[in-house]
Amino acid sequence: MGNNNTTQSVTRRDFLYRAAAVGGTGLLLNAMNAWGMGIASTMAGPPVLSGSGKGKSVVILGAGLAGLTAAYEMEKLGYKVQVLEARSFAGGRCQTARNGFELTELGGDPQRCTFDKGHYINHGPWRIPLHHQSTLHYTRQFEIPLEVMVNDNDHSFVYLENGGPLSKQRLRPAQIKADMRGHVAELLAKSVQDHTLDRQLTADDQRSLLDYLKHEGQLEAGDLSYKGRTGRGFAVNPGAGMNPGPGTLSDPLGFHDLLASGVGKVYSAVQDFPMQNTMFQPVGGMDMIPKAFEKRVGRHIKYRAEVQSIRHGENNVTVTYKDTATGKAGTVTADYCLCTLPLSTLRMVDTDFSDKLKTAIKSVAYAPVGKIGLQMKRRFWEEDDHIYGGHVLTDLKGINTISLPSSNWQKKKGVVLGYYNYQLNAIEVSGLTPAERAEFAIAAGEKIFPAYRESFESAFSVAWHRVQYNLGGWAEWNDKNRQDAYPVLLEGEGRVLLAGEHLSYLTGWQAGAIESAWQQMARIHERAMA
Repeated sequence: MGNNNTTQSVTRRDFLYRAAAVGGTGLLLNAMNAWGMGIASTMAGPPVLSGSGKGKSVVILGAGLAGLTAAYEMEKLGYKVQVLEARSFAGGRCQTARNGFELTELGGDPQRCTFDKGHYINHGPWRIPLHHQSTLHYTRQFEIPLEVMVNDNDHSFVYLENGGPLSKQRLRPAQIKADMRGHVAELLAKSVQDHTLDRQLTADDQRSLLDYLKHEGQLEAGDLSYKGRTGRGFAVNPGAGMNPGPGTLSDPLGFHDLLASGVGKVYSAVQDFPMQNTMFQPVGGMDMIPKAFEKRVGRHIKYRAEVQSIRHGENNVTVTYKDTATGKAGTVTADYCLCTLPLSTLRMVDTDFSDKLKTAIKSVAYAPVGKIGLQMKRRFWEEDDHIYGGHVLTDLKGINTISLPSSNWQKKKGVVLGYYNYQLNAIEVSGLTPAERAEFAIAAGEKIFPAYRESFESAFSVAWHRVQYNLGGWAEWNDKNRQDAYPVLLEGEGRVLLAGEHLSYLTGWQAGAIESAWQQMARIHERAMA
């Protein structure tokens, strides 16, 4: 039995290599999904529903991705659809700031993006994992061009202010990973050689492990020591002729220094399930997705319609709203209501929900989150440091991550994500004016890139916990809320159901909003057909 399993495993692996070579990523993913190898999202397409919704109506609250998804799919089923959206545009948190985009946070100064034409920042969602097939379902169906979003770049920088012996150095992740692998491999290999692991491993296992460690750590054949490897980079790069010729290898970082600095945390960058090395982004900005939905269902959206109250009876649901442009009140009555408002704002709407549902809505916290885009007049990260996309990881207070653009390669200008902060850091930075936030980001960034300040031209920032119709970046669940509140919220009440990223286990991701909408619209349809 064991030999058969081994043969099957090798055969599958060989087939996958050939599938990728011949049919590209699509064939590779299809093969892996067929074998149940667990990389696809839970739902790769909307549910197949029978029966017609003709003659029935639904009012959808919010034109974020959940609301747009439901409007698009339910209209195809024959429902009369009406969407109420408080903003003047669709997309919810799926926003892209480009020239002319305006935002005024609660209690904040008005901002107007002044980036050059063709440059932008996705200050909401900014990446699509390869296994979020629900999101990719619509980019494919709507023919939205995608490009690779570099989510992990071993040639970028890790910079730690408090890194012990490696503090305030620009270290390449490739250096850190190569040296950590080498030193750990050396330590383990010598433990095997010294018979320290005799109790745990057979002689054959030890020989196999030594062979692996020699390769993994690129250890010296004789004393099993780690002296460095080409993957960490060169002190002098190879070139033509005799000078520099083969180049000069760089010296590895000391094992003690690596351990003392804590830079090994770089490994965590893409180890969580959603954090794939390769992600995607729509060409021209993430808001290409809601814009594509708008082309198809925009006629059903009433913009600047701020929901005031929800009343549900045995046979229908009535929603009142205020037109924020004129101040006039309006009313929509429908057979069903799908509410996709974030719980952070829904809790302030006047409803006749039960105390149980109201308590569940109020029990879920939302994450304070901040981002800033910095337009640079020169792509110094490419020109000076040869970094093409990816993230700069740092412990600089309030920064967390600097991300370099995965678009407009080798153009003159570019927009850098100057910080992506959370929790207390996000709250503290959000108290600054837009100009002060820009200065805060520049002062931090110039510690890593000397050309940062002189290259800066303009900025655009957002603190999602201060944005009126969101009041947070995403829902933050804990075990107790998942157990107590989550089932109550999923169930809804009467003819009102809720949907959004908050009603998924993919909180903070567009796939969570889309798949939640698919699930809840199917439940509405089931009730309507009954």
